[in-house]
Amino acid sequence: MNAVHSISQVAGLIADPKRSAMLWALIDGTPRAADELAPMTGLSTSSACAHLSLLSAAGLLKLETRGRKRYFRLASPAVGAAVEALASVQVEERAPSQAGMALNVPLTMRRARLCSDHLGGELAADLLQRLQAAGWLEGSQQHLYVSPEGRERLASLGVFIEALAPGDRRGCVVCHCSEWSDQAPHLGGSLGQALYRLFLQSGWIREQEGSRAVQITPLGIRQINAIARQPGLQFG
Repeated sequence: MNAVHSISQVAGLIADPKRSAMLWALIDGTPRAADELAPMTGLSTSSACAHLSLLSAAGLLKLETRGRKRYFRLASPAVGAAVEALASVQVEERAPSQAGMALNVPLTMRRARLCSDHLGGELAADLLQRLQAAGWLEGSQQHLYVSPEGRERLASLGVFIEALAPGDRRGCVVCHCSEWSDQAPHLGGSLGQALYRLFLQSGWIREQEGSRAVQITPLGIRQINAIARQPGLQFG
């Protein structure tokens, strides 16, 4: 199948706002049944089943049977990536759309998720604000780097900037990153990647198979929120 035909076929399937809403409702990787998806999209169960059958037949959804009930989930991470990419594109409308549907970002994806190779979501955005407010990071949004104090503090956590940026005195291992669900940038770059690995190895967060949503453990909530925390400052 050539690229043009593939784009056209997929675009035709998800052009219907109801089917788009179904795909978005499944973006967190949680399998859902037709009778659960129907009220989320304003459809009857029978109509929802018809739309789900089309998406399944095209290979966008995967069907799981549990007893007498059928559950649907995104067929692959590539499908999720395509849906998220479309959600992140901002189309300028000359007139208010009457057909558009407000699609809420699933709470699990909004709070914490895997963004490429680092942590994204509100938890990561709050962390970036704290690192800057505490003076661990310095510079402008375009040129952010780790301060001497930040190097020392991060080393105490087991993250060594010299290893991430050998020969770079300023430690330019940080970048702002933003996605469709974020109202504020979060921590990216080599430092974001290193902290994500630290959180995983420490058992503070857990990845979920088939989903970019990340589970935060009770210990993780306490430990991550304590990093660069200054008394009296509130974020998020």
